[in-house]
Amino acid sequence: MNDDAAPRAVYLLIIIVMIASSLAARRLPLRETAKMALAWVAIFGVVFALFVFRDDFSTLGARLRAEVTGAPVECAGTLRIPRSEDGHYWVEASVNGERGRFLVDSGATITTISPQLARSAGIARSGPGSMVETANGAAMVDQATADRFALGSIERTDFPVNVSRSDGVNVVGMNFLTRLSGWGVEGTTLVLRP
Repeated sequence: MNDDAAPRAVYLLIIIVMIASSLAARRLPLRETAKMALAWVAIFGVVFALFVFRDDFSTLGARLRAEVTGAPVECAGTLRIPRSEDGHYWVEASVNGERGRFLVDSGATITTISPQLARSAGIARSGPGSMVETANGAAMVDQATADRFALGSIERTDFPVNVSRSDGVNVVGMNFLTRLSGWGVEGTTLVLRP
């Protein structure tokens, strides 16, 4: 028995003696005493389980909320994005503190933002424009750098982005995904690990 175990054993013995003496003082039949003791053991067991698994219950609650609302769930830095009804993965991200809705697209090389988001985020276009091939055909974009790009708690600084010259969808591209420690689809959920 180590130094901590002896005081704990004495403390536990005192508690057991106190409970047993209080039950004996009530002079209840043995069957009633056993039922009452089992009820208290069950109560303490439930409280103990709730305490031990509190983080798991919190994660479960967040996942249930995500299934109902379609919102991403973040746990220990890992972001889990449920697939939306259109079959894509959408997420809220922040560019220099300005929030926008982004499509996560592993087919896109560079993260691309709309001109409106670029203006509100204070991103200046740099260099000449270039033509890129997209799923919707060729498009003109300007290169730029976001001071800060954040997707949940996953944040990148001095992050290169393209600014679309036409109105369009904000897209998280491979230049973000390849900087993660891991990413992939598990069932119907896209998992991003920082």
